[in-house]
Amino acid sequence: MYNYFSRPLAAGTPAPDFTLTDNQGRQVKLSDLRGKYVVLIFYPCDNSSTCIKQMCEFRDRWGFMLHNGIEVFGVNPAGPVSHEDFRDNYCLPFRLLVDPGQKTASAYKARGLIVRRTVYLLGPDGKVLLSRRGMPSPIELLERIPGALEQQPGLLTPNIA
Repeated sequence: MYNYFSRPLAAGTPAPDFTLTDNQGRQVKLSDLRGKYVVLIFYPCDNSSTCIKQMCEFRDRWGFMLHNGIEVFGVNPAGPVSHEDFRDNYCLPFRLLVDPGQKTASAYKARGLIVRRTVYLLGPDGKVLLSRRGMPSPIELLERIPGALEQQPGLLTPNIA
C-alpha cells in the first residue's frame, strides 16, 4: 500500500544511495557524485504533457545548471528505450534513470501507483537541501546554492545552451 500523504525526505536527511542505469545503459551511483550538487526529478512518465513541461524547464535553464556544477537526473521506471526517445524528442541534455519497481522512488518517498512528482536538490555532502512535490522551478533550486543567483544576471530569461 502506498502512503499518499507522506512527505518527501526532509532537508538535512542523508540522501539514500542508489545505483541505476541511465537511458544509454550506463550505471549511475549516487555516492560517486559526492562533492557535487545533484538534482533528482522523480516524474510519472515519459512524453506526458506535464512531464514534458517540467523537463523542458530544466533543459531551458541548462546553462545555469552547468555553470553551477549541478548534475541533473530524471528518474522513473520506464525503460532505456523510452527514456532515450524522450530525451531525443525534447533535446534534454541530462540523463534519465531507469528505476525498476520504483525502488529508488520508494527510498525517496516518491513511490505510488505512478511515480509521485517530486524534486530533490542534494548537497555536495550527500544530504537533502530541498525537497518538493510538484514542479519547483530550477530557480527555486538555485536559490539554495550559496552565490548561485548573484553570478547569474538574466536568470529569469531562459538560457538554452
